[in-house]
Amino acid sequence: MKKTTLITLIISTSLISCTNSESTSIITIDTHDDINVANFTDSLNYTMNTETQVNLPKMIAGGLDVAWFVVYTAQGELNEMGYEKAKENAIAKFDAIDRLVNQYAPDQIELALNSDDVRRIHASGKKVAMIGVENAYPMGIDTTNVRKYWERGARYVSLAHNGHSQFSDSNTGEFDNTALHGGLSDLGKQVVELLNYYGLMIDISHPSKEAIRQMIELSKAPVIASHSSARGLRDHPRNLDDEQLNWVKENGGVIQTTALGSFLTDRKDPPPNMDDFMDHIDYMVDKIGIDHVGISSDFDGGGGIDGWEDASETMNVTAALRERGYSDSEIEKLWGGNLLRVLDEVQEIAAKLQSQ
Repeated sequence: MKKTTLITLIISTSLISCTNSESTSIITIDTHDDINVANFTDSLNYTMNTETQVNLPKMIAGGLDVAWFVVYTAQGELNEMGYEKAKENAIAKFDAIDRLVNQYAPDQIELALNSDDVRRIHASGKKVAMIGVENAYPMGIDTTNVRKYWERGARYVSLAHNGHSQFSDSNTGEFDNTALHGGLSDLGKQVVELLNYYGLMIDISHPSKEAIRQMIELSKAPVIASHSSARGLRDHPRNLDDEQLNWVKENGGVIQTTALGSFLTDRKDPPPNMDDFMDHIDYMVDKIGIDHVGISSDFDGGGGIDGWEDASETMNVTAALRERGYSDSEIEKLWGGNLLRVLDEVQEIAAKLQSQ
């Protein structure tokens, strides 16, 4: 082998080693993955390569480190019967996640409750589970459920989904020109205070614009949008407009750009792709800065684009970010550093509130 070739090989190997070293410091966090309890049984669960977009084999194959499993409940009637049915659904999903981490795969995945847990579990070689609640409707009118959900491991809560809840108006009011509370109900305002008190992040992805404004005004802690994109690029009520983006920036929060096609583009042909996704990330970074933007998929809830169809293609997102010119330190923020910073701040504020 020629001396020059040998030197080139050594330099190339060194660069690869350096890049890999930097990459290992990037913890990939997807803040919104829906679940179905049918996939959390003895005979069918996430230790297997199920047909779902997220499972342990796909997370391992694609390098997805942290999945926020979502306790989602569709909006129903605002009465005792509706609340009870919703409560049963929510408990079933909490129980399903508990089975995964404690019975089916405790050697492969562990539940994290804070950023230290995330880093410790990741360093151990396991995957990380976290829990978000999409729609507080199952809480009924009993605000003690905020603490109960926190005890079950929930670390973010949305006060509404598609349809007005007892706590908050929904973005769907834009479609039918309706509002139930003019933003938040009095009960919803109490829940905002309790979420701050117990250290649960407030998720603004589904509520109406006025409800979001009131949440940010009332909250003593930063908020998140667990799966939303930029309305400046795609005019959809589920996306945040430039005014809302600035609210989140001023609040110190983070918007988790979501890879759900209809939120990225209204183009009919070809299908939504990675460039569309990157365009929304770029747009929000340009508008409000790298510290307030993150990543989510909404897998198994409608998400998935050409290039990131499931968790096994997660590495494609990192590659696309590099192609757009983001440094590893910036990618680390987008992939989860910003989200963990917000979680830390929310929990620090909760500790202060509890000490008063």
